[in-house]
Amino acid sequence: MLRNLFAFLLLCCAGCSVGNAGELRVLQLNIWGDATVVPGAFDALADEIARLDAHVVALCEVNNHDGVTSERLVEALKQRGQTWYGASGRCTGVQGTDVCVLSKYPIEEAVTGLSTVPGGVDMKVRLDVNGYDVLLYPAHLDYTHYACYLPRGYDGVTWRKLPAPDSDPQAVLRMNRASTRDEAIAAFLEEVSRERADLILLAGDFNEPSHLDWTDATRAMWDHDGCIVPWDCSVMLYGAGLRDVYRVIHPDPATHPGFTYPSDNPAKAVRELTWAPEADERDRIDFIYYLPGGAFEPQRVEVVGPSSSVVCSERVRETGGDTFIEPLGVWPSDHKGVLVTFKPVRKN
Repeated sequence: MLRNLFAFLLLCCAGCSVGNAGELRVLQLNIWGDATVVPGAFDALADEIARLDAHVVALCEVNNHDGVTSERLVEALKQRGQTWYGASGRCTGVQGTDVCVLSKYPIEEAVTGLSTVPGGVDMKVRLDVNGYDVLLYPAHLDYTHYACYLPRGYDGVTWRKLPAPDSDPQAVLRMNRASTRDEAIAAFLEEVSRERADLILLAGDFNEPSHLDWTDATRAMWDHDGCIVPWDCSVMLYGAGLRDVYRVIHPDPATHPGFTYPSDNPAKAVRELTWAPEADERDRIDFIYYLPGGAFEPQRVEVVGPSSSVVCSERVRETGGDTFIEPLGVWPSDHKGVLVTFKPVRKN
């Protein structure tokens, strides 16, 4: 017991310093119902943030259930010996507003109310990172019309099993475009086109896969059923010059799938972790995008969370080349997080 406590304190101390050798570490995580679904989830979330040595954290499914979640986390981290700043979204109950940002660096500006569509990108936060101007947009896009279920034999609106999989890419895209995700990204791109910063980031749960993952190399994998899909949000972001950090570091989706959903969670029954119980529904739907050409470039990316997932209602250990940071104990989410380490490539 004492040995475990000592190890945990060492991990916490590792996160007390800001900017290890100039690194900037950014964590993105969906916290599943404001960290209320799993017993002990809120304290577990604070413990994970404290020990990961992250400097900036973007969270979604933040509903201010027991008070302003960002403020509660700042206080919980203070009790763990760390100083953080927090900024909260509007948390109006409309998806897209349920976000917050934590930062070890001063928050220079936090703007909400950006979204012009439900489930849009509603918030931006400007940080002073040792003199660098960093702009972060936390996001939680529309969860409806989850079209990646069609090739897996499930309806992406009702979640019911279909008589047969629908593997027509055009049918998949028609359902996908019935969501507000494409409109949300279009509005984000218009907004961010007016901004300038040393590093611009978009981080969140997109509820949509990437065109970099549903390729010819993976068409026979993970119940894609032969389907190659140019998923709208990632295509639009790439067209505007933004880049998906995970695929910059790990370009091959067959060897490094980087699945973030559905995550295994030992504290919950499998039936509570799956919406397509007879399918392999694993996908990478949580992302950190950045705009190249600024003062930072990504050096490393890791998946934060259990190295096991849920496949056809079974808990399955991942066997690809992805690097996992396993939870300390309780895992607060049904998603896995993404942790990116950036390094400055230009002086401020």
